[in-house]
Amino acid sequence: MTCLGPWGECMILTKKKPDFTSGAIFSKMVLFILPLLLSNLLQIFYNAADMMVVGLSDEVNAVGAIGTTGSITALIVNLFIGFSTGSNVMVARHIGAKNDEMVERTVHTSLSMSLIFGLLSGALGFFFSRPLLILMGAEAELLDLATLYTRIYFLGVPFLSVANYAISIFRAKGDTRTPLLVLSLTGLVNVGLNLVFVLGCGMSVDGVALATAVAQILNAVILVFLLTRERGICRFSPKKLCLDKRAFGEILYVGLPSGIQSALFSISNMIIASSILRVNNAMTVAGSAYQPVINGNSAANNLETFVFTSIAAVHQGTVTFAGQNAGAKEYGRIKRVFAFGMLCSLAVSLFFIALLFTLRTPLFALYGVLDGPEGSLEHIAFYTADLRFYFHLLPLPLYAFFDTSTAIARGLKRSISSAVITLIGSCFLRIVWILTVFERYQTLDTIYVSYPLSWLVTGAVLFVLVLHVLKKESTAAKNEAKITL
Repeated sequence: MTCLGPWGECMILTKKKPDFTSGAIFSKMVLFILPLLLSNLLQIFYNAADMMVVGLSDEVNAVGAIGTTGSITALIVNLFIGFSTGSNVMVARHIGAKNDEMVERTVHTSLSMSLIFGLLSGALGFFFSRPLLILMGAEAELLDLATLYTRIYFLGVPFLSVANYAISIFRAKGDTRTPLLVLSLTGLVNVGLNLVFVLGCGMSVDGVALATAVAQILNAVILVFLLTRERGICRFSPKKLCLDKRAFGEILYVGLPSGIQSALFSISNMIIASSILRVNNAMTVAGSAYQPVINGNSAANNLETFVFTSIAAVHQGTVTFAGQNAGAKEYGRIKRVFAFGMLCSLAVSLFFIALLFTLRTPLFALYGVLDGPEGSLEHIAFYTADLRFYFHLLPLPLYAFFDTSTAIARGLKRSISSAVITLIGSCFLRIVWILTVFERYQTLDTIYVSYPLSWLVTGAVLFVLVLHVLKKESTAAKNEAKITL
């Protein structure tokens, strides 16, 4: 065995696989989620460092340019790489059902899919990012900077895809610590290269994008290598790469709705980003060298990702626990997983919300967003960031409620129902809001309030769906047990 990490246990080469279908739920969930939370926060910290470092360059709109690309990169990447959620769920379900043969098929099919979808998404992003930016309303220097960043970024997306699928396999079998170690290492490389390229070589958004691409390559190479060293049923062998018909269909069944759901979120976010660009243009003089609303919104949005990623860690852990217990038909345990997942999600979100809101002024300053005299461009940027925190950061517990319900629905293989509800309750609602209410009242307040409204509506419907499915599946399992007896 090869022992890694400060936890004093052998994580990589081990035959033992965690069993989440028996024993204490709360302690196992906490121990499983903590490394997930740390690895997610490290990724966000490194991403935040990207924007902070690029803010030190000579390009005054560098932070805003990277922030503008967020919805476009998410649209293309999540549509295809979002299928990795299906890989996580199906590997976990087959482990829970003790079906070793299907675990092996799913692992190798997953990594084959990661190559195919990664190359496709990278090509689409490289060629279509500029037209999408123009469609959103980006222009002049902001457009050129954003285009440069996205094209370099998408060159590394195939490796990002492989890394995401590999991480989903580790997490499905209960190993959240190995991805944490790898992401910690490559994240340090990312930050180091940011400093070298931006401060040492005088680069701007291109330097940050190049550093990110290199880190993605390292992630993929290391994680795949570690999977080849596995001794359990999740061991990867390049010779066994395949597209098993059943495994491929199962991953798509769970992952496709998830990918489409994420992509639809991104489309609604693109429309919102376009609206923010309109407000920016209305509040500044034409041809202004500094775009205050874009920079202020980008800074606040980047800080908010710390909360989103903490909620996502609970989501990922909840999906794995729900998937394994669904495979074992332990529906009573899934109800407890749901309750603990909800509590954990609310707890971590409230902690980070309080921290970020209290320290918002010095945190904004790290992105170059400093308050200035009334009416100045600096004041507009600070006002935008502060307003977004009030309307978007403080109501994030509503998102935690919605996201945990989504996680349980996915673990129960109700991804299609979840995606449809999210489409109607969040994406469609936001788009209608922008096209109607915002067209009448073109202010930042009107834009930002659309988020908590959509989280409340969607979360309530998903909560009812999960309770209904759990009751239905639990009854069916009891009837099946009676027939067997």
